[in-house]
Amino acid sequence: MLTLWTALAAWYGAAAGLLLPRAVYRLAVDPDEPWRAHCPYGHPLDGVARGWWGRARCGACGGAYGPGEPPSVAACALVCALLAATVGVRPELGVWLLAAPFAVLLAAVDRAVNRLPDVLTLPLAAGTAALLGLAALHPDAAGSWPRALLGGVVLAGVYFVLFFINPSGMGFGDVKLALTLGVALGWYGWGVLLVGAFLGFLLLAAYGAVLLLRGRAERGTEVPFGPFMVLGALAGVVLGGLAA
Repeated sequence: MLTLWTALAAWYGAAAGLLLPRAVYRLAVDPDEPWRAHCPYGHPLDGVARGWWGRARCGACGGAYGPGEPPSVAACALVCALLAATVGVRPELGVWLLAAPFAVLLAAVDRAVNRLPDVLTLPLAAGTAALLGLAALHPDAAGSWPRALLGGVVLAGVYFVLFFINPSGMGFGDVKLALTLGVALGWYGWGVLLVGAFLGFLLLAAYGAVLLLRGRAERGTEVPFGPFMVLGALAGVVLGGLAA
């Protein structure tokens, strides 16, 4: 049964990944620029959800733009399959599967332009908290909703302190993303929250060290933190699902 759920989750993730490239293209702009509304060839973007979701290919001229589909398809499929295989058939799995494509999207945008858009971070935090509240009503739920909410506040608070101390080293978008990740990690416990948050910092430090050793960065070079926050949180949720 678990194998079937894992396979279905992988197919769902692959399908969701197909819809991400256009959103990445539209959102990957500098903070002072509006979201992209046209393809590089000047044609208006239309299609699913008023042109926000779909392949990065213009429907008018057929020209390709933005990121390709394979990375997002592979990332979403792998993440969703991993979550299904470790969390199992529990009510919170539905929440993780709904949130996973948005987390991948945020990581892709942050990697491209070092930005985490409010249009994604804040609704994702609210949606995750609300859906976990519904999941907590089911007797098979393996976490605590009050602790999840408190975990979001705590992790966002820690990130806010770090942002206040050194705003050049951490963006306020990271603080808002921490709210969602804290909710997800806090669902399974304070130990899971600590591990997931620590792994994010550890992965960032390891990546920065590799860049320095290869001469591809200098001290003070800005490195997007969002992808590593997401990876750390994913590892924490996986561990929490296995422990539960």
